[in-house]
Amino acid sequence: MIRKTRLFTPGPTPLLPAAQFAMAAADIHHRTPEFRALFKRVLEQLKVFVGTQNDVIVLSSSGTGAMEASVSNLTSPGDRVLVLSAGKFGERWVSLAKAFGCHVDTVSKAYGETFTTDEIKAELKPDTRAVYVQANETSTGTRHDIQAIGELLKSENSEALLVVDAITGLGTTHLDMDAWGVDVLIGGSQKAVMIPPGLSYLAVSERAWERMESTGNPRYYFDLRKERKNAKNGESAYTPAVALIAALGAALDWIAAQAATPEKPEGDLAEGRRKLVDNAELIAEMTRQAVQAMGFTLFSHAPGAAATAVNAPEGVDSGVICKGLKSRFGAIITNGQGEMQGKIFRIAHLGFFDYMDTIALVAALEQVLVKSLPQLGTTFGSGLIAAQQVFAEASR
Repeated sequence: MIRKTRLFTPGPTPLLPAAQFAMAAADIHHRTPEFRALFKRVLEQLKVFVGTQNDVIVLSSSGTGAMEASVSNLTSPGDRVLVLSAGKFGERWVSLAKAFGCHVDTVSKAYGETFTTDEIKAELKPDTRAVYVQANETSTGTRHDIQAIGELLKSENSEALLVVDAITGLGTTHLDMDAWGVDVLIGGSQKAVMIPPGLSYLAVSERAWERMESTGNPRYYFDLRKERKNAKNGESAYTPAVALIAALGAALDWIAAQAATPEKPEGDLAEGRRKLVDNAELIAEMTRQAVQAMGFTLFSHAPGAAATAVNAPEGVDSGVICKGLKSRFGAIITNGQGEMQGKIFRIAHLGFFDYMDTIALVAALEQVLVKSLPQLGTTFGSGLIAAQQVFAEASR
């Protein structure tokens, strides 16, 4: 049987063909009018995709580079910051803040859980300078309530900047950066925008730009002020990832085209973004209902649409399921990270996934369970029927 490799991972995600073509044709020098025009257009498109009036900065780095920049640019050694941590990427915020000499307070929750505003309020101090959190904790498939956190900071008249890692939240969650009072919102290229790893981007509020003028942590490559100054002229401070920027422009054009109408054949990027999120929400719900119909339980208490985290059955290593899907069907899902390895598996929904991908993955999972784990008693069609019912209801 022919096997076609399919990624169901929360980054890198499947590549958009139009973006691949754009990369192949991106033989452009970065200090030319051609590139400046492209870069300016992409920066404007990113503002629409993020949904903000704030400036957006693009960095040639993974998302962790943007996370580091949001610490190094916004804090000084000894500053008190609050990290909301409930997974591997929340823990990364802790490590980054400590690396730059911050005094780190934490609200820590068990993997798969989220925070209450009362818990956050109890740890928020008058001298807290920044709050760092994930919109979606990718390691556990858990969505955090960014709107509620922003409202809390406003109600407390806190001077703390709200910094949100939305690397897997953008394109899977309806976010309103400006209305919710988010000061920095971070995205990454290998997620919902469907291009390879190598770019990160940050939308930055005026309040955060002002803070940068008084902070004292060292920064050079990740000096956001340099990038903002150069971006006004359609350039980056240092050599950009030209091909990836071309791919990003093509991907954002494609997202806009999903909302094309006869009156507006080029589409609408804001509406296309909404459709992208709605698509992720739908196939996430199809997946959640399917795995539960097969007898699994969900790991997250507040599941998001970037990825579904599923508990392995008692006595079963989740790696058996991951390996079975890959070896038999070329379908690549992810095991748990850190202490959750072997205990959960994760199926992604962000970016270039659709109904057909979801149905195929559910069917393949049934095949693996029936053949490799017959003790679970899974029957063919149990997951598929549940997924089909979700889709049929949403399509009425």
